[in-house]
Amino acid sequence: MYTEIITTILVVIAYAVAIAGIIVPVLPGTILIVASTFVWALVVGGNTGWITFGLVTVFSAIGITASYVLTGKRLKDAQVPNSSILWGGAGAAIGFFAIPVLGIFIGFTVGLFLAEMRRQKDGMSAAASTWLALKSLGIGILIELAMAFTSAITFAISCLIYFFGS
Repeated sequence: MYTEIITTILVVIAYAVAIAGIIVPVLPGTILIVASTFVWALVVGGNTGWITFGLVTVFSAIGITASYVLTGKRLKDAQVPNSSILWGGAGAAIGFFAIPVLGIFIGFTVGLFLAEMRRQKDGMSAAASTWLALKSLGIGILIELAMAFTSAITFAISCLIYFFGS
């Protein structure tokens, strides 16, 4: 029972780190959720562990797929090219090291805006497409976050069943 308790505590910590990784896209949050739940299922075994792993995997797949599909569709409809998003990513990387905590968001926004400004040659159009891209990416993050919380609730219920069930 000692191993199961320690593993559960470590998985809860991994879930917290993963959710933070979804909010601040530095870590692959959803992958960490699936991997940590897999480890928990290996340790606790039985129906509870493997059903939990299956449900968490399904929720995670829904979150990642919906996030990418909806975000990609909105960006494509707005004609924001992938190169602008990549420049935003480069700006986020620079911002991450230049300004602790908030730098990743500021850097991404500045990088995206500058790429759109270079592409469109108009500040108002660049600002509009930057805002639309930020909203699209935000919606994707919210969808993935919702599925991460659904996974966390599923894991919590499974822990209650495993440790306090008959």
